[in-house]
Amino acid sequence: MQAPRFLPDVLAAAIARRMWPTLALLLPLATLTACGQDKSVTWQGYVEGEFVSVASPFAGRLDSLAVQRGQQVGKGTALFVLESDDERAARQQAAEQLRAAEAQLADMKTGKRPVEVDVSRAQLAQAQATAQRSAAQFRRDQQQYDIGGISQAQLEESRATAASDAARVRELQRDIDVARLPGRDAQQAAQAAQVEAARAALAQAEWKLSRKAVSATQAGLVYDTPYRLGEWVPAGSPVVRMLPPGNVKVRFYVPETVVGALRNGQSVQVRCDGCSAQVAATISYVSNEAEYTPPVIYSNETRRKLVFLIEARPAEADAPKLRPGQPVEVLQP
Repeated sequence: MQAPRFLPDVLAAAIARRMWPTLALLLPLATLTACGQDKSVTWQGYVEGEFVSVASPFAGRLDSLAVQRGQQVGKGTALFVLESDDERAARQQAAEQLRAAEAQLADMKTGKRPVEVDVSRAQLAQAQATAQRSAAQFRRDQQQYDIGGISQAQLEESRATAASDAARVRELQRDIDVARLPGRDAQQAAQAAQVEAARAALAQAEWKLSRKAVSATQAGLVYDTPYRLGEWVPAGSPVVRMLPPGNVKVRFYVPETVVGALRNGQSVQVRCDGCSAQVAATISYVSNEAEYTPPVIYSNETRRKLVFLIEARPAEADAPKLRPGQPVEVLQP
């Protein structure tokens, strides 16, 4: 006998009537479970530090290291000192050369010393007496010549002697006048240039000496100290590596469907293992070019291959909570 076509519908209705009480109990539980699930979107990333390498532009032996790894230092804290015997000697030499140039310029401005002028005056008095004597002798010879007492040659010699002594008097008078005058303008200008050159050489020597003792230009964490006391440090080689709080940033990647909604200045929340609370950060960079997902970033949706790099920086007070290389999760704002 063929079963009626409506039999499956009857059986389905009967099963439904028997299971309805169970479904009524499971439905609220499923609803609560769905509501309890975290539907927030997160992006994976990591913490990166922009380290500051503190070095001296000159080579030298490491004589003093005032900090150690893991130490927090403030702005202006002394970090290290390199030996500076050569720089100290160069500064002393430049200082002495500057003093010599300044003294020579001052001497040009004042003329000869009073003692030197007195010597010239004594020579002038002596020359004046000689000139007077030779002039008197010439007058007597002239009278003798007029009466035929001496020859023409003797008279000419007497005249020449008187003229020479008179010229010597005029010469010494001019020397005294010149001795009272300062150096010529061109000479003073040239010496003033020498003074400025010596002053610049001294400033350069002091700058070189100051670069042998290095202090922190900003506060931060001493991340590493590659050298030990007594080691030779090449010029420009970092002696201290620092991580200022403002140089800590979070790099994470978002799909192209999200990047259009992110802007510089937006706030995000960063979550990391071991962090007692989420860390607030501010987006500082949004890449304009897509790239393939880096191998260190793992996504639950592997079908999204192209992502955009985003950088966010925490506040300086929160930066010490994050460590370079630490994996983090960034919550969608």
